[in-house]
Amino acid sequence: MNRGEELRLKVALRDTRTAGEKVLDACRGGKPSLLPGLLAGMTPVERRACLPELKELRRQVRADWSTGSRPVREALQAAGAGCHTSPVAAATWIGSGDLAGWTGLDTPAVVTVIGQQPADWQATVVARLAARRPAAWGWNDYPVIERLVRTSGCPVPTSDTFVEGWLRDRTWGARGNRRRGSLLDLLRADDLLPVLLPRLFEIADVGDLAVQPNRAPEDGWPGALAALARDGALDRADLIARCTARLLRGGKPADQRAFLAVLEALAPSPEEHAVHARSHLAMLAGLSSVAGHAQRVLADLDERGLVEPELLGEASEAVLFRTEKKLVRAQLGWLDRAARRDPARSGPVVLAAAGAFGQSDTALQERALNIVARHLPAAGPAVLPELREAAGALNPVHHARAAGLLGADLAAPEAAPADLLPPAPRPQPLGAPLATPAEVAEELSAVLAGGADVAAFERTLDGLVRHAHRDREALVEALQPVLRVHPWSGVGRWSDCGPQDVLFVAAAVAGLVPPHRLWDGLGVRGSRSPLRSHTGNTAFGRWFAVRLEEAAWQVTATRPPLLLAVPTEVSGALDAAELVARLTEYEAAGVAPGSADLSCALLRVAPTEDRAVLAAAGRLVSPAGRWAAAWLRDGGLADQPSERVRFAPGGGGEPVFRFLDRWWERLVRIEVAQPGPRVPVGPAGEQLVAECLELLAATGPGVQRARTQAEWNWVPTPHWLAALPHHREELAARLLDGFAGAADRDERGAPQLLPHLAEAGGPAGVAVHLALGYGLAARHEEDRTAAVDALLVLAARGDLDGGLLGTELAALAAVGAVKPSRLAPALAAAAGTGAYGTVWTVLAGALPGLLTGEPARGLGELLTLAADCARRAGARGAVAEVTAVAGRGGSSRLVREARALREVLGEG
Repeated sequence: MNRGEELRLKVALRDTRTAGEKVLDACRGGKPSLLPGLLAGMTPVERRACLPELKELRRQVRADWSTGSRPVREALQAAGAGCHTSPVAAATWIGSGDLAGWTGLDTPAVVTVIGQQPADWQATVVARLAARRPAAWGWNDYPVIERLVRTSGCPVPTSDTFVEGWLRDRTWGARGNRRRGSLLDLLRADDLLPVLLPRLFEIADVGDLAVQPNRAPEDGWPGALAALARDGALDRADLIARCTARLLRGGKPADQRAFLAVLEALAPSPEEHAVHARSHLAMLAGLSSVAGHAQRVLADLDERGLVEPELLGEASEAVLFRTEKKLVRAQLGWLDRAARRDPARSGPVVLAAAGAFGQSDTALQERALNIVARHLPAAGPAVLPELREAAGALNPVHHARAAGLLGADLAAPEAAPADLLPPAPRPQPLGAPLATPAEVAEELSAVLAGGADVAAFERTLDGLVRHAHRDREALVEALQPVLRVHPWSGVGRWSDCGPQDVLFVAAAVAGLVPPHRLWDGLGVRGSRSPLRSHTGNTAFGRWFAVRLEEAAWQVTATRPPLLLAVPTEVSGALDAAELVARLTEYEAAGVAPGSADLSCALLRVAPTEDRAVLAAAGRLVSPAGRWAAAWLRDGGLADQPSERVRFAPGGGGEPVFRFLDRWWERLVRIEVAQPGPRVPVGPAGEQLVAECLELLAATGPGVQRARTQAEWNWVPTPHWLAALPHHREELAARLLDGFAGAADRDERGAPQLLPHLAEAGGPAGVAVHLALGYGLAARHEEDRTAAVDALLVLAARGDLDGGLLGTELAALAAVGAVKPSRLAPALAAAAGTGAYGTVWTVLAGALPGLLTGEPARGLGELLTLAADCARRAGARGAVAEVTAVAGRGGSSRLVREARALREVLGEG
C-alpha cells in the first residue's frame, strides 16, 4: 500500500458520517460524480430518508439562484432520482424545470443512477420523461432518452414529444451536429422506424423538420421514405393511405406541404390514386397547394375513366367558389376538356361552368361564359332555365352577351335599399357605483388580471375613493387578499402608466405606500413619481399617472366623497348634470376637489344647453364650482381644425428619425397638423393641469411626434380616447402616426381603436378620415375589419364624408402609404353588409386619383366593386378618369372593369 492509499484509508476510517449525510454533502458541494457510488450502497429506506433534506436544499437553491450553481443542481437531480423509490415521483423530480432546465438529462450522474434501478422502475421513468412537453426538455435530451430506452429494454415511447425528438435527431443528428451518412442510410438501419413512423403522420408541427430545402433526395424525408417504399422496407400502400389521410385532416400549412411532398415523392400510379378518389375530392376544400394537387389527380383520373362521371360536377362545386384564380381556371379547363372528349357530358358541364358566374373577376366570368357558349348546342334547351337563373350573378358587362346566348333578357335584381346601414350605436352607461368594499376588491382583481375596459377601471378607481371616504378600515380588509396576490412594485422601466396601475391607489388605501412617496408623486419634493417610468411615458401615460397620483394622496389625506372625472358613459363622456351634482356634494362636504380630477372632468363633460343644468351650475359658490359653471356656459373647449400635411422625413427642414433599417428616410405619408387650442381659464385664472394641457398641445409631422411623445412605446387602448370623448379630431391627429403604421409599417393593433373613435363626439374632419383610410389599408385583416366597423358607424351617424375619405385614400396611394390591393377586400366587406351607396361615395371620390398615373395592383378589384356598388345604388353620371381608361385598347382586367363601370354609369 502506497502513501496515498494509506492516507485515503485513514480519512475513510475517521469519516463518521452516515450514507445519507454523505449524499447531502455531495449535493451541497456540487459533486454529482460521487452520487452513483453512494446511492448504490444504500437501502431503499436509507434513500427515502434523505428526501426531506433534499427537498429543503432544493427549495433554498430555487429561492436563491446565486447559491444554485450547475454542479449543485446536477447533484440534486441525480440524488433525487436515486432517493425516490417511486418511479413517478422520480420522473417528476428529474424533469422539473428548476433542475432539468439548467442541466438537461444527459448528465453522467443522472444516467448512471437511472441505470442502477430495476427494469420496471426504469421503464416508467423513461416513459414519463419521454412524454414531457417540448418546452420542458432541451435539444440535447432526446439522445439520452433513446439510450435509456435501449439499455432498459422498456417499450419504445410513442408520445408526441419523443416522436418530435426522433424526427429532429434523424434530420439533424444528435446535439445539433451534422449526422454522418444520408438520411436514407440512417433510416435503413433504424429499428425505431416501424414503431415511430406511423405516429409521424398523427402529430402536428413537424412540417419544417420533415422538409428541408437544398437537400439531395435521399437526404430528405420525402425522398428517403419513397426509396424505402421502393425497396420494400416500408409498405407503399400504407404510406400512400397515411399521407392521404393526413392531407384530408388538414392542419398548418407547413405540415400540409410536408406530407404533400411525401405523397408526390411516392408518385402513386393512377390506379393507386383511384383508391383514394373520394379523399382527393374532399381535399379540394383544403390548402391551395393541396387542392391544386387533388384537382390535377382527379382530372387525370377522369380523363382515364377511372372515376364516375358525376365526380366532375362535385369537384366543380367545390372549386368554382374558391378565390384562387389559378384553381378556377384549371377547373374550367377540366370542364371544357371533358365536354370535348364526350359531348354527351355537355349538359352537366355547362351547368357546372355556370358556377363561376359568381366570381368577382369578369375575366373568369367570361371564360365560363365561353364554355357555356361552346357546349350549349350539345347540351340542349333543357339546361336553359338553370343557366338563366345563374346568369343573374354575372357582371353587367356580360349581360348583353348572356341574354343573346340564353335567349331571354336577364331578370333585374329584386329591389333593395341602395344603402343599408346598421343603426347608430347608442351611448353605453358606465353603470352604478360599486356598492360595497367587497365589490371594489372583486373589480380590482379583474382589472389586475388584464384587459381592463374603461368601465372596469373607472368604477374601480371611483370605488376606492368612495369607500375610503365611507369606511377605510372595511375597504382595507376587503383589499387584503388582492394585495397579497398583487403587491405594488412600481411601474416598469419600459412601461407606460395604464389602468392596471390603479393598484397604486389600492396600496395607498392600505398604507402600503410610504406617505413621502405620495408627496414625491405630487412633486412636493421634486422626485420622480413611482407611476412614471424612467424612460418616459406617453402623454396618455402621464394623464393616467396624474389622476392616480392625486387619488392616492386623496384617499389618505383629504378623503373626498367621490371623484369628479369618473364618466357616466363608457366612451368617457360625463353628463353635465351629474358633474354639477357632484360639485354640489363637494360643497356640502366642505372639500375642495383635486386639480387633476377637476381638469379631467372639464375635458370630459358633455356640452349642454339645458337651462336647468346651467342654472344649477350658476348657484355653485366654490372656486371649482364657478369655474365649471363658466366652462359649461361658454361651451367648453373649442374644436380645432386639422391641416393636411404631406410628410417626408428629411424634407423641408424636418429632422430625420433614423431606425436601424433607415426606414424613416424612405417614408412618405399624408398627415395632419393642428394648432394648440386656446384653453379657457377659470374666473380666478385657474388653468388645466399640465398633463391635460399636453393632450391638447399642437401636433406636427410624425417624426417630431415620435421623438417627443415616445410613440415607440405606445400600446393604444380605448382609455386614451376616453380622456377626450368630445374631441375625436384632436385624438385622431395625435394618434395618426400609429394608425399610419398599420398600413405603411405593417404594424398591428392601432386600428382597433377606430370603432371607439367613430363613436366618440365632436367633428370628424380630415384627421379622422385619414385615420380611417389607414385602417382600411392595414396589413392585418383584424385591423381592416375594425376599420370597416368604424366606417359603418360613421356612416350610420351621418358623420362620414365619403368623398373626403376617397380623395384621401387616392392621395395616400399616390405617395405609396397605402396599397389599393388591401383597400379592395376592406371596402368589399363594407359593401357586403348592404352599404352599397356608402361604399360607392368613397370609390367615386377615390377612383379619379387612383386611375391617374401608373395603375397599381388591386385597381381591377376596386373597379369591379365600384361597378357592383354603383349598379345597386343606382348611380349615374360619367367619371372622366373611368371613361379614359375604358377607352384604351387591349383587354387587361383594368380596361375591362373600367368598361363595365362606364356602362353601369349610363355612358356608352
